[in-house]
Amino acid sequence: MNFIGADSTFADARIVLFGAPCDSTTSFRPGTRFGPAAMRSESFGIETYSPYQDRDLEELQIHDAGDLELPFGAPDQALAQIEAEAGRILDAGKIPFLLGGEHLVTLGAVRAAVKRYPKLCILHFDAHADLREDYLGVKLSHACVMRRCHELVGDGRIWQFGIRSGTREEFAFMRAGRVTTEPFTLNTLDKLELQAGTPVYLTVDLDVIDPSEFPGTGTQEAGGVGFVALLAALRDILGRFNVVALDNVELSPPLDHTGRSTALACKLLREELLSLKTKGEPANV
Repeated sequence: MNFIGADSTFADARIVLFGAPCDSTTSFRPGTRFGPAAMRSESFGIETYSPYQDRDLEELQIHDAGDLELPFGAPDQALAQIEAEAGRILDAGKIPFLLGGEHLVTLGAVRAAVKRYPKLCILHFDAHADLREDYLGVKLSHACVMRRCHELVGDGRIWQFGIRSGTREEFAFMRAGRVTTEPFTLNTLDKLELQAGTPVYLTVDLDVIDPSEFPGTGTQEAGGVGFVALLAALRDILGRFNVVALDNVELSPPLDHTGRSTALACKLLREELLSLKTKGEPANV
C-alpha cells in the first residue's frame, strides 16, 4: 500500500518516500516501528487536495518505495541500510523523504546527504535536544542523534526549534554556540538566513507538537507548538530553502488508539509534499 497519491514510478518521480520502521533504541515507550505503515493506511482518510495551497497530490510525481526491512537490535546495520537507500535516491537526482521510526534513523539519511552535499545544514524541529554524548553509555540512540549529526556537519550548521527538554549538558552545548537553538517556540525562523543554494536537511520529530494535539509519540513533552504553527513553519522552510532531503519521525500509532495522531501526521506529510512541488533540482553544492 502506498501513501495516497504517491503512485508514480521511481523513474518518473521527483520525490521518493521510504520508511524506516525502527525503534531499537527507544528510551521510553516503543511503537514507532509501526509509524510508516500506519501513515500509508490512514492516508486514505484524507483528500489528495489541499485547500491550504490549492494543490493536489495527483498533480505531483511521487514514488513510495515502501519500508526497508531493518534488523532489530543492530542500529549500525539499520543505519547503513538507510544511508544506502537515501544515497540511491539522491544519486538519481530525487529528494528522499524518510518516514520513521525513531529519530536515530535520521542519522543514516544525513550521512548520505552530507557525502553528496559537504556544505549541508540541518533544520531540526523537536521537543528534545537529542544532543547527548551518549545515553546509558550508548552513542547510537535517538537521544543522541543530533550530536552524531553535529559530528558530521560541524559547528554553526544545525538550527533547532521548539526544544523544551534536555540535560544541563545539552543546554550548555547549545549556549556554547555549537548549534543554534530556539527553545519552546518557532518565532525566530523568519530571521534564519542561509546563502542561496545552501543544501538543507529538514528533520521533524513530531513530538515538537503539543501532546494535547499529538499524543501518539513515545516521549511526550507538554508545552509544544500547535499543528497550524508547525505547518506554517514547514511551508516557509520548503518555500525558502534548498531542501535536498527530509524526514518525519517518532509517530507511535499504538500510543494513540483514537488515530488522531496518525491523521495529523498524514495531513502534515501531504502539505510538505505539496510544498516541495515548486522546488527546482537540488543545487550541486
